[in-house]
Amino acid sequence: MTPTSDVEYEDAWDRLLNRDHVFGIGAKLDGELVGFAHYLFHTSAWTPTVCYLQDLFTAPEMRGKGIARSLIEKVAEKSTKRGASRFYWLTQESNVVARGLYEKLAKHNGFIRYDYSRA
Repeated sequence: MTPTSDVEYEDAWDRLLNRDHVFGIGAKLDGELVGFAHYLFHTSAWTPTVCYLQDLFTAPEMRGKGIARSLIEKVAEKSTKRGASRFYWLTQESNVVARGLYEKLAKHNGFIRYDYSRA
């Protein structure tokens, strides 16, 4: 989980609730939220619309029941409707369980991410 300040948390909720460049979907079972996804659209040098799945979460006790797959497929559907030419996400190398699902749904393209420190 990414540490966030109270201000960052409130700003994130404002963006999600106002659909301000960031979108969210949830998965419910018996009226209970059991998973969610946050995604956004952006441009790139090569194409006007790309979809990035920023967050994907399934309640630990609900994992392995197809919830994450359903959320990914729903975001894929929304990206298609929006005309996105690509739909992608990142995960930690050590996230073995999730990567098992991702390997079934998408192609790992070999990229490694680096974050430049702003401090």
